[in-house]
Amino acid sequence: MRNPSIPFARRRCGTSWSFNPPAEVVTLERNYRSTQPILAAANAVIGLAPERFTKNLWTERQSAERPELVSVRDEADQARFVADRVLENREVGTTLKQQAVLFRASHHSGPLEIELTRRNIPFVKFGGLKFLDAAHVKDMLATLRFVQNPRDRVAGFRLMQLLPGVGPTTAQRTLDRMSATPDPLAELSSVPAPARAGEHWTSFLAVLRALTAGEAGWPAELELARRWYEPHLERIHEDAGTRLADLLQLEHIAAGYPSRERFLTELTLDPPDATSDQAGVPSLDEDYLILSTIHSAKGQEWKSVFILNAVDGCIPSDLGVGTPEEIEEERRLLYVGMTRAKDNLHLVTPQRFFTHGQAAHGDRHVYASRTRFIPASLLAHFEPRSWPRAGADARGQPEARQVRIDVGARLRGMWR
Repeated sequence: MRNPSIPFARRRCGTSWSFNPPAEVVTLERNYRSTQPILAAANAVIGLAPERFTKNLWTERQSAERPELVSVRDEADQARFVADRVLENREVGTTLKQQAVLFRASHHSGPLEIELTRRNIPFVKFGGLKFLDAAHVKDMLATLRFVQNPRDRVAGFRLMQLLPGVGPTTAQRTLDRMSATPDPLAELSSVPAPARAGEHWTSFLAVLRALTAGEAGWPAELELARRWYEPHLERIHEDAGTRLADLLQLEHIAAGYPSRERFLTELTLDPPDATSDQAGVPSLDEDYLILSTIHSAKGQEWKSVFILNAVDGCIPSDLGVGTPEEIEEERRLLYVGMTRAKDNLHLVTPQRFFTHGQAAHGDRHVYASRTRFIPASLLAHFEPRSWPRAGADARGQPEARQVRIDVGARLRGMWR
């Protein structure tokens, strides 16, 4: 029945007037996907928005398990935590395809993809390229592989064609000459430079000799290879700046491995005729973990969901805080990500992020704070925890005793 306090709307039809009731707003508040604690946390997050339709989701799916707010030291620990929990979930009956890892931007998943690859955990990524499938990352890995094994025709074929004036025929002929001699690199140095390669051929030979000599040491030799590659990156790709950030991240990841050999052993590089710049989807009968940007996850649902980098600068993105409208769109994205979870939700907050460009004697990290969309007033909706557990390192081993220093107290004492 119409509310008598709301007048009818009037519109003219021909020469007569007709009266129609105003549109009625119907809110769909019952949720059949998530448990009540997940919905309570999501409602609380979106409830802080200054403008929104009054809508509080509810469900009959009760649970005693609140969403976890997991604090980790850095992105490397974040990757190990997610991989550990994903495997634990699979052991108790939750398949990989029933789990998803969500993130604000595609490049946020780079360290996790390396960790999943290292552990042979299959995954498919939506909303961007797989980190190891990106052409510029493959080029860098091909450089290392060719130095490690000059008879690696796949890596050499890819690498030589980065040089201007070197096509498939020239690369194939050069590799044939190298394979017929006991010292492939010496033979490569004797090959006449292709007419149009010029200085690029000379610098190519120079970087191979420097990397083979190993004087820079690991992982500095990866930086040496990247500096050689940068001019080609800028020449080949319009978005060179974005791709360069991936290579810097690759250097940081490589620092976690003791040697070039170990690093290459635990990573894979497919032949160039078997890969593309698109992340392929496995067969439907295979089990694989889902990696996705939050944008690409709209309308989807999974039993267990992990949201990476729930810190300011990532959620909200440091590029999305220019106006109040942009900030609110970032809040809605977090809400969307949280409501993809059916049974388990984990928001991971790394305390520090590796960065380049700081002073050489700095710690080369920036420190982050929990996303502004989860202020202290909302913490009651979450289960806070730290990883790794107290007294153990990231791999579960006993941790060396550390002494905590109250720097603030010491500074105050200086003025007494």
